[in-house]
Amino acid sequence: MRINITNVFVDDQDKARKFYTEVLGFVVKHDIAMGGTDRWLTVVSPQEPESTELLLEPSGHPATGPFKNALFADGIPFTQFAVDNVASEYDRLIEHGVRFTQQPTEMGPVITAVFDDTCGNLIQIIAPAN
Repeated sequence: MRINITNVFVDDQDKARKFYTEVLGFVVKHDIAMGGTDRWLTVVSPQEPESTELLLEPSGHPATGPFKNALFADGIPFTQFAVDNVASEYDRLIEHGVRFTQQPTEMGPVITAVFDDTCGNLIQIIAPAN
């Protein structure tokens, strides 16, 4: 068994597609119309295009809004992405106007930082502390 797809709930799929590809650097794997305005929209890492897909899932279910809002208000990241160097990625994303809620912070064996994905989520980036 392996993880094939994971998701983040997004307020606007077009906005999410732009942020996750143009700012974060992921590439679109699937963008399939599902009726109405919702799409099956997944992105992948360009370094591992056949690996786990990230579904940019519409936040349409009634439970999604309160769940996302509670996590965001409490400063809890919805998911986590691995990077080679948190400080370098932090600097790169700051140059793209990304708002961080936690600057790079050493936490024992790892360094983490947390940013706002502009789609209703906090996302944590992580790398081993060297």
